[in-house]
Formats: sequence, C-alpha cells, structure tokens
Amino acid sequence: MAWSAEQYMKFEDERTWPARDLLAHVPNLPEGALYDLGCGPGNSTELVQDRFPAYLLTGVDSDENMLSAARKRLAHTRFEKGDLARWAPREPAALFFANAVFQWVPDHLDVFDRLMDDLIPGGTLAVQMPDNLDEPTHAIMRELAEDPRFSEFYVNHGRRSALAAPSVYLDRLAPKSIKIDVWHTIYYHRLANAEAIVEWVQGTGLRPYLDALPPAAREAYLAAYLRRIREAYPPLADGHVLLKFPRLFLVAVRL
Repeated sequence: MAWSAEQYMKFEDERTWPARDLLAHVPNLPEGALYDLGCGPGNSTELVQDRFPAYLLTGVDSDENMLSAARKRLAHTRFEKGDLARWAPREPAALFFANAVFQWVPDHLDVFDRLMDDLIPGGTLAVQMPDNLDEPTHAIMRELAEDPRFSEFYVNHGRRSALAAPSVYLDRLAPKSIKIDVWHTIYYHRLANAEAIVEWVQGTGLRPYLDALPPAAREAYLAAYLRRIREAYPPLADGHVLLKFPRLFLVAVRL
C-alpha cells in the first residue's frame, strides 16, 4: 500500500485523541527503551516523548513516507524502518506503544505474545486498534469491491481481518501479565460533510481499495463511494455529519 503522511494528518487532532487515551492508561515504567510501533508521521511518538522525556525512544514504521514526516517533526528522535510482523527490539523494552497499526498485521496475537517476551518485567504493551469493519465506512468499501465494475481488480485482494473478541486477547496474554485491561471506546467525530468522511478514510482504510484500481476505475469507485457515504451519514441539524468510530484498547504489564 502507498501511505501518505499528508493525507493521514488532515485529521491530526481526531487521530491523536485515541493515542492520548491509550497513553493515559500506561503506568509508570521501569528503566529501559521505549518503542512507538507503527509510529506513522510521529504524532503518537511526540506524545510518548512528552510523557517519558528521560527515556530512549524509537519510532518504528514500515513506510518511508511516514518515517520522513516523523523525522521532520521530531528531528532528535530515533526512527527506524521495520515490518512489525517480524520486527524485534535490539534489547528488552520498557514500553511497546502501538496506536492504530496492528489491525493491519496478520496474526497479531502471535506478535503480541512475542512482544510480551521482549518486555522487561514490569514493562508495558499498550495497543489501540480500530474495530470499525462493521461500520458503513468499511462495509461500503467491501460492497463496492464486489460491484462488477470493480470486482476484477480485487480477485486476490488482501483485506483487514476482523479483530478477535476481547476475551481472546485476555486469555492469550493474561498468563504473562501482572495486570491486563482490554476495553472498547466509541468515538463520535463531528465532521464537515460526507466528503470529509471520504477524506478521512483515504488516509487509512480506503487506501488498499484505491491502490488496487487503475486511475479511471479509481475515479468511478470514489464517486460511487461518496454517494453511498452521503446516504449512510445524513447531515445533523447544523449540516455536519457524525462519524462513529469504535476502537479496541489493550494494556498489559509483564510479569
């Protein structure tokens, strides 16, 4: 997929809100290295740095465009390229912080289990993942991918898998945890109009659908998607629209 830091940050305040909430649930940490996994353009990295200024912090991302933006934002912070399905820290860590990235990683439960082993005792794994595949924004993406106008381009198309139930995360990680919390938060974002919703998802969930299409089909797909979004998100009394966005949170402190 081709990610765009500029597109992603059009809604910086809204995208950073869950990262703030996740960080608020991170306890005091033992001495050790901190990692912001899937750091993107550095907005979440900046939060972690401000909370723990005395620690060595590294941002990790697989996308060069995002890493370039992060390095410009935080010139004195270390960033490195890494595929989180296989990445491992150089030494045991005090914190793995991951805001809105592991929904893209296949078999991320196995990755979480491995990351727990890479924590210092008392260290924390803190994760937030969108749990919005049943929302109209994402259901419409899948439905349009089956439209005869576009379906030929999605024959071998990889898509996000649904998240596991909270009990699955608890059962898997509790044996390695002193304390573990799993919860959902539903955010309601008041946006200008349906076009703003399309702009939002073009920075994240819509990317793999658009990247699979040639230019002419992409234009037709976006037009059809906007029409469906207008139907699914009627305007409020003041003309704005309300984007419902459920997210799953996980904070586990290692034994």
